[in-house]
Amino acid sequence: MRLTKLGRTGLEVSPLALGCMSFGDPAAGNHDWTLGEAASRPLIKQALEAGINFFDTANVYSAGTSEEILGRALADMADRDEVVIATKVHGRMRPGPNGAGLSRKAILTEIDQSLRRLGTDYVDLYQIHRWDPGTPIEETMEALHDVVRAGKARYIGASSMYAWQFATAQHTADLHGWTRFSTMQPHYNLLNREEEREMLPFCLDQGVGVLPWSPLARGRLTRPWGAQTNRSGSDEFGKNLYTLEDEAIVDAVMAVAAGRGVAPAQVALAWVIAQPAVSAPIVGATKPAHLTDAVAALDLTLSGDELDALAGAYTVRAVAGFS
Repeated sequence: MRLTKLGRTGLEVSPLALGCMSFGDPAAGNHDWTLGEAASRPLIKQALEAGINFFDTANVYSAGTSEEILGRALADMADRDEVVIATKVHGRMRPGPNGAGLSRKAILTEIDQSLRRLGTDYVDLYQIHRWDPGTPIEETMEALHDVVRAGKARYIGASSMYAWQFATAQHTADLHGWTRFSTMQPHYNLLNREEEREMLPFCLDQGVGVLPWSPLARGRLTRPWGAQTNRSGSDEFGKNLYTLEDEAIVDAVMAVAAGRGVAPAQVALAWVIAQPAVSAPIVGATKPAHLTDAVAALDLTLSGDELDALAGAYTVRAVAGFS
């Protein structure tokens, strides 16, 4: 598999990242569709064998058990220096004060807890999972800079927020000589393209690597409209992301896929990969075919007419996924 630079950094990553939210003890979190360790390890191995070296998780995924499963699998299957591990901080990890958010106390506590669960001395990319309106951005950026200076993270990144917030964070880092965010992880796919207005052009201009989450719209772009899965039936967060207006877009994906003789997932992911700001979409997998389709999408080049057909049915909508 070819490698790509992560934004303007020198870090080489696969053009796909394996998202690990689907790995974790089902009893530890609020998702009954997560895979336990025995079922997760073959998918991590498949990703490595396909050439994927980039793995994305978060402290809140299944109460930390996603990090534990990923860490043990990579320790057994890979050379630490050849894989890129990303995790996140922000969500609530314990009740009471300072158990969530982006205060200095929370960040310095949670990086150590994540490293313990992952079984590593450092993460390659440490990301803020969301914006924290209750903490001054100066406090957050200085704490993240100290994490980097301590050798506990190589790079830092951010996830869904308004472009003005991201610009403020970068400007704050520049003013003080602190570490800038190298990546942005936005909610971006054929069913949600609102980031094309400000965030993606900003990232492209600033050399920030873009790592779209949910590039397949939590599976809605992989199957006919109305088809249900175990996850879609219980995914309360996902139910707030998409609307009935999306049916025409899903139909367009199905039509292009049928014309090409490929899986709809390959078409929807190939569209995301073709966008100029994108470095590496984050793809989840609970079955081997999910990874097979994701890797195959790297070799699928859509024509101009196909790109137009996929994008033509989109209508403006409210921003979704920031909270």
